[in-house]
Amino acid sequence: MLSYSVLIIIPVLLVGYIANSIFVSSIRVQTRSNIQGTLQLMMDNIAYKMEDTQRISDMIYYDDTLSRHLRHYEAGWVSYAATTKYLLPKFRTVLDATDRSLWLSFYLHNDTLPEIYSHYNQADPLMAKNQLFDLYHIKRIVDKDWYKEYPQETYGKTLQWKRIEDDEIYGRISLLRRAVDINLVQIKEIGFARISVRLSDLFESVDFQKIGEGTTIFISDEHDRIVTSSGSPSLQVGDLWKEANAGEQLVIRQALPGLGWDITALVPANLTERDTNKVRLLTLYICLGCFAVFSIAGIFISRFFSKRVKKIVTVLDSFQEGEFHKRILFKGNDEFTRISSALNEMGHNIGSLIREVYMTNLQKKEAELESLQAQINPHFLYNTLSSISRLAKFGEVDKLHQMVLDLAKFYRLSLNDGKNIISIYNELEQAKAYIDIQETKYGERMQVHYDIQTDIFAYDTLKLILQPFLENILEHAWCGDSINIRIIGSLEGQSVVFHIIDDGIGFHPETIKQILGSGDINRVGYGIRNVDKRIKLHYGKEYGVTIASKPGIGSTIRIVIPASRLKEEDGSKNLGSGW
Repeated sequence: MLSYSVLIIIPVLLVGYIANSIFVSSIRVQTRSNIQGTLQLMMDNIAYKMEDTQRISDMIYYDDTLSRHLRHYEAGWVSYAATTKYLLPKFRTVLDATDRSLWLSFYLHNDTLPEIYSHYNQADPLMAKNQLFDLYHIKRIVDKDWYKEYPQETYGKTLQWKRIEDDEIYGRISLLRRAVDINLVQIKEIGFARISVRLSDLFESVDFQKIGEGTTIFISDEHDRIVTSSGSPSLQVGDLWKEANAGEQLVIRQALPGLGWDITALVPANLTERDTNKVRLLTLYICLGCFAVFSIAGIFISRFFSKRVKKIVTVLDSFQEGEFHKRILFKGNDEFTRISSALNEMGHNIGSLIREVYMTNLQKKEAELESLQAQINPHFLYNTLSSISRLAKFGEVDKLHQMVLDLAKFYRLSLNDGKNIISIYNELEQAKAYIDIQETKYGERMQVHYDIQTDIFAYDTLKLILQPFLENILEHAWCGDSINIRIIGSLEGQSVVFHIIDDGIGFHPETIKQILGSGDINRVGYGIRNVDKRIKLHYGKEYGVTIASKPGIGSTIRIVIPASRLKEEDGSKNLGSGW
């Protein structure tokens, strides 16, 4: 089914690749077209504001009444009446015809008409709250280059957008246009209008967010100097723009009609590829979806035909893991039914054989434990009876009496109704009974200290795992006339750990290897090896005895057994007051 899916998915990938290539090419063209459309909308907005400003100038240019007042050169009352009755109201009406911020400067050829203007103290007139206009005599500009270079008049068509005088300083641009008298054979200039607007107002629609994050839109003048910029902090007003600075960005540049300036959009490659990436992802998802459908169909068909084989494999795996109780049952008379019957019979037979072997090994293990246990008691009894004999020989009746009582207590605890498992409390009592017997023998020459956590009394242990180590110390570890022994019992995680520490002569490293070695002929440390074997035999190889020693300094015996709870209440709930 996997090979079938691969054969199916290859044509799907091929078709997807071809479709993706076509879509990517189409989207790139569409993206460029969309950006150009957005730029066109910005240009339309700029053109609308320019036309609105031109409309304001038309109100002056085509006003015959205004033209008649401007060509009358009569001083006194006539000029005063023309100024107050018509000129000033006319210019106010012109400015009131728009809600945009404009500054109108009108230059008069008729010097009989007064100049009327405001003092702006070197400030931008467009910063004033009210819309303003100023009347000047033409002599103020006749020597200006921009006035001298103004083109010849074609009625109704001649006008010019240009930055003059302080326009560049204050971020403005001015619409320049004559006021003419058409009643003569030859058109004559009778006034000159300058309407100034802010570049920020004219280019308000220039915003990079209309295209997308990461883009830059700027307008450059006829000298390729940036007039206004949106998007990139690296492009500042006044910088000289060169197309080589664009790098890998897509450059879309269009001319602004009527200004001779250009509007330019810089589009990062990742923005133009954004939609193409969507198409690629869509193609990938479609291919993955097809692969998933084919895979599900293959899995369904495969499971349908291989269900019985999987059941057989499952049972075989269970047999391999030692679970021979699993059975399978197929209906019918085919080969699977015969195989299942044979497997069921084989599992039954193997399980029976394993149970027999297990019971045999268990009996062997119990016999070995009993043998090891039986080897400890006679050895200890022989040593104790020897001590009793010596006390009787020297007539120490009180010590003899006490030793006999302690020996009786020791064996009472050791017998434990024939059980090998006793509580840790009773094991410690056995060890204490042995210590009491030895203290009778050695007196103040031996000092024993107990450090037992009472929490461990709730668990059980093999009996006689502490006494052999105490016996070994008192027989072989003397260094001088005295010896100190410390017995520690604590709970560490899921284990109970005993430490038996002495300050005797210690073990030689070779002796430790011999004690815990596997050779049966080595008789060194027989009692210690006996305890280690019993613990490992009963609890597992991860438990047992370890020895740490330095000759002449002392030894530490570490005994680890699992923290297993007592199965029956044995009266140990309130024990521990003596420890």
